[in-house]
Amino acid sequence: MSQVSRRSFVKSSAIAGAALAAPAIGRAGVSANEKMGACVVGVNGRGGSHISGWLGDDRCEIRAIVDVDEDVGNKRCDQIAGKQGSRPKFYTDMRKAFEDSDVDFISTATPNHWHALTGIWAMQRGKDAYVEKPVCHNVYEGTALIAAARKYEKMCQVGTQCRSSKACRDAVAFLQSGGIGEVKFARGLCYKRRASIGALGDYTIPDNVNFDMWSGPAQYTDPKLTRKRFHYDWHWQRLYGNGDLGNQGPHQTDIARWGLGIDTHPNTILTYGGRLGYQAERKDPAYVDAGDTGNTEVSIYDYGDKCIVFETRGLSVNDSDDTELNKLFQSTKGNKIGVVFYGTKGYVVQKSYTHCIAYDMDMNVIQEFKGGGDHFGNFLDACVSRKREDLNADVREGHLSAAVSHLGNISYYMGETNRVDIAAVTEAVGKIKSLDDDSKTLERTVAHLKKNGVDLDKYPMSLGALLEFDPAKEVFTNNDAANAYLTREYRAPYICPLADQV
Repeated sequence: MSQVSRRSFVKSSAIAGAALAAPAIGRAGVSANEKMGACVVGVNGRGGSHISGWLGDDRCEIRAIVDVDEDVGNKRCDQIAGKQGSRPKFYTDMRKAFEDSDVDFISTATPNHWHALTGIWAMQRGKDAYVEKPVCHNVYEGTALIAAARKYEKMCQVGTQCRSSKACRDAVAFLQSGGIGEVKFARGLCYKRRASIGALGDYTIPDNVNFDMWSGPAQYTDPKLTRKRFHYDWHWQRLYGNGDLGNQGPHQTDIARWGLGIDTHPNTILTYGGRLGYQAERKDPAYVDAGDTGNTEVSIYDYGDKCIVFETRGLSVNDSDDTELNKLFQSTKGNKIGVVFYGTKGYVVQKSYTHCIAYDMDMNVIQEFKGGGDHFGNFLDACVSRKREDLNADVREGHLSAAVSHLGNISYYMGETNRVDIAAVTEAVGKIKSLDDDSKTLERTVAHLKKNGVDLDKYPMSLGALLEFDPAKEVFTNNDAANAYLTREYRAPYICPLADQV
């Protein structure tokens, strides 16, 4: 049997076997052996991967596309028509698409500020939802999304696709079985070059974009665009994005929590860093980048008996002097994106989405784990079975991992204007409970900045607030002002409800 025909056979068998247990998928009268109707919301960037994922699975067909950019949306509809033989309906307003009885589930790759409300609105209209990471723009949105999934009994998968990666699943099983001894500490890395997004200014919004709809739950800026490139660079503006701590971070913090067996929020959080180095990069001391999220951050999270540290570096990461990390990642140049687990008998490193390595204490390789997975397919499996436990990345997991990023960013935002010298940062990191050698992490961070020409006397780092958090109540207990960042001010009609209002 060929690979292609075997794949179709396995899928058909799985669907047929689930038909009796799950006679309905989403809309009334759709049995499990019929195609499920997909609606993709936000199709300019990551949404293209969603389209490819659904086109590659013969259990579904794409019946609707939503995008506030009419040119982008119609182009995608034409592309889909050429591949699946039928053209999906095009909408600029997701609410109208969610009323479409031909749609059984949605997937969303909108900017971050729309993620949670898109999922909630869809589930309220009876659709299952695949929501990109971070699953929410702030902490309370994540809690509301969980509440909606449970209330309406819908499948809600988060786009942390490493949960479906064979390499990551095998590596986590290895370390949780004692493969490197006792493990209580993990370090997540986003050493990923990010150039300046351009000078802060007043730029024209594309004519074909409904900016009111694009802004949605975020503040409406009058209309005024402060960044040069409309698409993608919203990641680095906190009205819409969460910086790389909230962009790449949820992948790695999710793996870190998963491997450590952490099923709650941290107790204490501290972040230091800043948006640094672009003055040196542009050779202009007065240069002001349009981004307002940190491009260099170290966030420390205390969970009691366990600890996670996440490091974000947006400046050049070539010719790194980080000796231990260079050995573990087997590279001194280029991006390092992954997780290091520190055990009493060795290390496990998530080096990529499809490759993990286990080392002994002398950094000799003892085992490697390879292979990817079908995260979109896993979501469809759960849509067929109607069993939440079949999801590899249920919304609650996505919420806890996104919250790691949000809490780290809140610490930074609370101390953004608190620009201090290295001695003050050294003193502060000594006050938080941590299983890391915080002073050495700080030394490596300072060396990285200096290598990139950052004058820390002229442009010092910001020292964030040391925050104490109640994981059960989801509130800060030592800083009332920080609690305002757990949600945001919404504008009608784009109001994301609280958990008890969904």
